[in-house]
Amino acid sequence: MNGGRATGRAASELGAVLRAFRAAVGCRAALWAAPSSGAPARLLAHDGDPAGLRWPDPHGPPTGARLATVPGLPSTWLTVGPCADGSAPSQAQLDLLAPLVARQLQTAGEVEQAALELSERYEEINLLYTITEILGRAVTLEETARVILTEVSETVGARRGAIYLYEPGAGVLRATATLGVPAAGVPPVAVDAADSTAARVFRTLHPTIDERDGPGADGTSPDGALRDGALLCVPIVWSGPSGGEPLGVVALSGRRAGQQFTAGDLKLVTAIASQIAAAIQNARLVRASIQQQRLTQEMALAHDLQMSLLPRVDVVAPAARVAARVVPADSVGGDFYQLVRLPGARTGVMVGDVSSHGYRAALIMALTMSAAAIHAQQSGDPGETLGAVLGSLGDELATTEMFISTVYAVVDPRAGTLLYANAGHPHAFVLRADGSAERLPAGAPPLGLVPATPACARTTWHAGEDLLVVFTDGISEAVDANGRMLGEEPVLAAARAVRDRDPDAVVAAVFDALAAHTGGAAPRDDLTLVVARS
Repeated sequence: MNGGRATGRAASELGAVLRAFRAAVGCRAALWAAPSSGAPARLLAHDGDPAGLRWPDPHGPPTGARLATVPGLPSTWLTVGPCADGSAPSQAQLDLLAPLVARQLQTAGEVEQAALELSERYEEINLLYTITEILGRAVTLEETARVILTEVSETVGARRGAIYLYEPGAGVLRATATLGVPAAGVPPVAVDAADSTAARVFRTLHPTIDERDGPGADGTSPDGALRDGALLCVPIVWSGPSGGEPLGVVALSGRRAGQQFTAGDLKLVTAIASQIAAAIQNARLVRASIQQQRLTQEMALAHDLQMSLLPRVDVVAPAARVAARVVPADSVGGDFYQLVRLPGARTGVMVGDVSSHGYRAALIMALTMSAAAIHAQQSGDPGETLGAVLGSLGDELATTEMFISTVYAVVDPRAGTLLYANAGHPHAFVLRADGSAERLPAGAPPLGLVPATPACARTTWHAGEDLLVVFTDGISEAVDANGRMLGEEPVLAAARAVRDRDPDAVVAAVFDALAAHTGGAAPRDDLTLVVARS
């Protein structure tokens, strides 16, 4: 029992025990610190009245008290006596009281020790709260790593330190923040470095205090710049659903006043490292969310841009009435159509499908539309137009290993003809007044497979009666929940049912049939349909 508030409280509680003993057996009782080095015995606790209590002096007059040591405390003694009836206290009375006093002192000692440890760890607890606040305000760990390292080093008493973060691409631990040494003086540490304590802790996920006077002392190991005596290293680990993921290492060295790092220091830094790991993971999630949001915005912008490249259907009015719909499987796709107003009330209609979909297909689509708009004005022959388009895009198609299935039809209502060139596009039809569907067969492979110019073919065209219906395979090959494809005939049947109405109604009927077949599921391929009447 030492001085101070805790000692006073313990003495008071022990005094209550001694008073209860006196009331029960009628004998005085007191607790003493035994005399040492000539110093007199000191009264530590008593039964409520210190008057008349004397330390038994073997060379002095009898005091009527018996003396015994307290179990477990050899320098602390218990006296019992004198008794109220003048009798001498018995050994049984000593044997009864001594264990009670010992347990009371043990309990008081444990309370004192807990209070002392709590007092000693107050700065550490305060540090944990401080780090939590710092990380809560931080957007990225890089902005606050220096502050965290400074706070940790102050509390632990380290003059040097670094927070390493793992760079997966390079396979190294790189110091994000340093203390006591220039950042440029702390080289990256390869995670497989055999002579690095930081790398070993990262690999094993086991915190350690390395007290060896080894390579680090002379700067030859990867940890050399940080080493000043013992090196405390703790892994930064994110504990996710799939287990622990190492993210980096906290390293501290150069303990002030020559003291050694303790297990308590290791435990404290480990707790802080877990907070840093959570902050890193949160920063990752924030960055991923921002990147995903930015990507979504860019894809939406790309979609709007691509849709704006498609011509308005009224560019060929009043020579023809046209309706069209393009639905990319991704934000952008490779399907397209082009409408060309030609001399003599003629109308050019081109529909194409670039192999694959996504951004590369969208680029080829844009180049094709641009080339088609130019070459269609230079020739009235659809075959020559497609050949010129192939000439303009040949290098790009060869480089990207892509091709384009496309059909280009020129409707001439005055001559009653439809000229067309079909390069590998199977779904092109003229829907006649009697409901029959005449296919415009593919006379050449898709553009980009061979260098040959597609041939031009001819069929009749009845103005005001015939309907040009062209669609891509994303429509006919759309599948239902059981994997069954829609096919061409249901598409033609939907168009045939409303063929006497405006082209807009025909397009709507076909897409209604498509939605009924797929249940409204997202398309797996780009969808394009063009319907024209003159």
